[in-house]
Amino acid sequence: MTQTCDVLVIGAGPAGIAAATTAARHGRGVLVLDDNPAAGGQIWRSGVQEQSQRRDRRRSASLAAFRALGAKLLPGRRIVDAPEPGQLVAAVETGSGVSLETYSFQHLVLATGARERFLPFPGWTLPGVFGAGGLQALVRGGFSVAGKRVVVAGTGPLLLAVAAHLREDGAHVATVAEQAAARRMLRFGLSLWTHPGKLLQGTGYRATLARTPYRMGCWPLAALGQSSLEAVRLTDGRRVWDEPCDLLACGFHLVPNTEVAALLGCRFDGDFVAVDDSQRTSIPNVYAAGEPTQIAGLDAALLEGEIAGLTIAGKPHEAASLFRRRDRERRFGQRLSQAFALREELRTLAQPDTIVCRCEDVRFGQLKDHAGWTDAKLQTRCGMGPCQGRICGPAVQTLFGWRPASVRPPLSPIPLGLLCSQPEEQSSPLPQTSNTLQETL
Repeated sequence: MTQTCDVLVIGAGPAGIAAATTAARHGRGVLVLDDNPAAGGQIWRSGVQEQSQRRDRRRSASLAAFRALGAKLLPGRRIVDAPEPGQLVAAVETGSGVSLETYSFQHLVLATGARERFLPFPGWTLPGVFGAGGLQALVRGGFSVAGKRVVVAGTGPLLLAVAAHLREDGAHVATVAEQAAARRMLRFGLSLWTHPGKLLQGTGYRATLARTPYRMGCWPLAALGQSSLEAVRLTDGRRVWDEPCDLLACGFHLVPNTEVAALLGCRFDGDFVAVDDSQRTSIPNVYAAGEPTQIAGLDAALLEGEIAGLTIAGKPHEAASLFRRRDRERRFGQRLSQAFALREELRTLAQPDTIVCRCEDVRFGQLKDHAGWTDAKLQTRCGMGPCQGRICGPAVQTLFGWRPASVRPPLSPIPLGLLCSQPEEQSSPLPQTSNTLQETL
């Protein structure tokens, strides 16, 4: 069965909510698909722990407007294929297994968000080592960190926010290790005078962590322990020390989720989907908003989603009135990327026996002599596990400069029998996707 809609939005985070709400407000029929069980995305994720979220009035107002205006949310859907223009196929788990659903649309908004970048270092696969945002999501779902000693390490503004939230949830945050140099961080901090809201938010997080060392120019060398994490080995480039801890929350900023855009054949600008001023991609009637276009934060995502929704609704003048604010947030995103650019030392942390691809248990020593991503996949199966390169892909790009040579359906694992039972046009690969991606990347 094919479901038909005027506007299909992929992703129910802030950008997707803004696009869906705006389009629905102007009379468009909107359907939103998301792989999470509820709207909000990673940044507005709901859960058992709601202390901080109750104080977020913008989250509450946005979700209330989204529900009130009639945009329909279908949770638990993962896009797996784009069989023909104007159609997407999603996988959904049911009581009897997994089924496929086809959606036909007039307009499509890609608001697929971002994920954490993980870089391999000795011991990073030990139990007790989490992604920074991943640990925060677990805590919101009921995982208790009360009384546990936690080290937060990596790079990006997410570290400070995660550390503050963990502290509010009862964790003892031993240290926050930010790999960016103090000079770059100072320049970035001084630039925030043009964004007083962000400056106030950052100051609030730091106040929550008043007794926690915030070490700039500091990064992890190894996670230590036998059967589980016992300590993290840190360095500031001058000295090395071991920080005892129960948990390590570690992430190296964000990378955009662009697999659906690549499958559709959208043009890219570096790692991001290329869009015009109205958030249009290179594919007619396909728009992108939020992190797939640039890592620029919540305000940029909301504005880009609203611009896309207004453009789809036939309100170009109202959309244009938001360009200046949106461009201001994009400039903030550029400063963000410069401030938290990865230092060269992080590319040399992995040892020959360090696992790089966790799904297929592929180690750094097995990869370093290969010519590129395709060669490594063929010889080692790196990137061919259940995550389909979403974890190791950004890692090998950082380590070796390799970029994916193709994106093919299914984008997420589905049962082979289910794939074979679909009509041929719904399961066949799109060869032009590979060519287009190679040209654009």
